[in-house]
Amino acid sequence: MLTPMTPAPRKPSQKPSVGDKQDKGQDVQAMFASIAPSYDLLNRVLSFGVDIFWRKEAAALALAHDPKRVLDIATGTGDFALELKGRAPQIDLTASDFVPEMLAIAREKAAAKHLEITFEEGDALKLPYPDASFDAVTCTFGFRNFSDYAQGLAEMWRVLRPNGRAVILEFPPPARGLFGSLFRFYFRQILPRVGAVISGNTDAYTYLPESVLAFPEPERLAQLMRATGFRTRYKLLSFGIAAIHVGDKR
Repeated sequence: MLTPMTPAPRKPSQKPSVGDKQDKGQDVQAMFASIAPSYDLLNRVLSFGVDIFWRKEAAALALAHDPKRVLDIATGTGDFALELKGRAPQIDLTASDFVPEMLAIAREKAAAKHLEITFEEGDALKLPYPDASFDAVTCTFGFRNFSDYAQGLAEMWRVLRPNGRAVILEFPPPARGLFGSLFRFYFRQILPRVGAVISGNTDAYTYLPESVLAFPEPERLAQLMRATGFRTRYKLLSFGIAAIHVGDKR
């Protein structure tokens, strides 16, 4: 069940150094470029196919207010953009990512499904769009790779129109308890090995569990969204393996 929405005033947030941000951004870009060809297969294998249902639920929330213009940031190979456009063919959809290799695959998938989506290369921390350009902004399984969460949220807020909606689908750190312990074992011991076999890149699937374990817990991410100005609620999925955060700009 979604937790209640609560408004909060905007507050400045402490940011990491510019050097740290640049290093992480460059490393993440190179890593995803190297695994682009096997990325979709690995998503299905490593999530046991459940990620498809998570995207459907996130898409329903993103489209609930009948947006006209939608921006999907960190779109990767475009799975969520395709889900959005398939559900709502009438929307004007732009999908952005800073990894050209991922975008090339996304364009091929959209063409194969005859879906009209504008794919553009862009940095989620410095979106190349005017203020108040979109009715909805989405980000699925890419937000944790941002080198500055506060800046990423500020950019989502900036390009959203009043009454616009931001939707973030992400992996939070596994919760405490038996299931969380089992999932941590899977993430740390099994996932990197399977990922390395399929993709040929050991580092990429060592980074994945590390990035999840270092990501803010759901309530902390909600607090960051509220500090940006969003009225925020969130929902845990599949015993907390994934979480959808919804932020409305009022």
